[in-house]
Amino acid sequence: MPRQTIYPAVQFHFLKGSNSLSQRHHLRSFIVSLFKKEGKRLDEIHYIFCSDDYLLGINRQYLKHDYYTDIITFGLSEPGQPINAEIYISIDRVKENAREFKTSIKRELHRVIFHGALHLCGYKDKKKEDQQVMRKMEDKYLVQYFR
Repeated sequence: MPRQTIYPAVQFHFLKGSNSLSQRHHLRSFIVSLFKKEGKRLDEIHYIFCSDDYLLGINRQYLKHDYYTDIITFGLSEPGQPINAEIYISIDRVKENAREFKTSIKRELHRVIFHGALHLCGYKDKKKEDQQVMRKMEDKYLVQYFR
């Protein structure tokens, strides 16, 4: 049964600290609203912030990929059921991406947070066209969140 309140629906867990994740109450509410705007039902989502090495281990074990990544999203729901998921985010990669793309760690962290939610809403990023749509949606939600 879907949860009645937004607070338990979005949870943050820190295996590696993140000083850039402020206003968690506002962020939780915004993530819930993102799913509503995308027409998706949300049950529960866990964001787990970790190190490069931790996420590399998950990438190797579960996806059989041997490379660093900034995010891995696991949808745990049955088709047609409200979304239940775990999203792993490498704080190390987020910091590196922020430097590479000349943006703040805070903004890059939120981009990745929204990226994972968008994957759960059905957005893909393997093909170039899909990447462009995904980036557009990330930008849309970043603008809404930071206004």
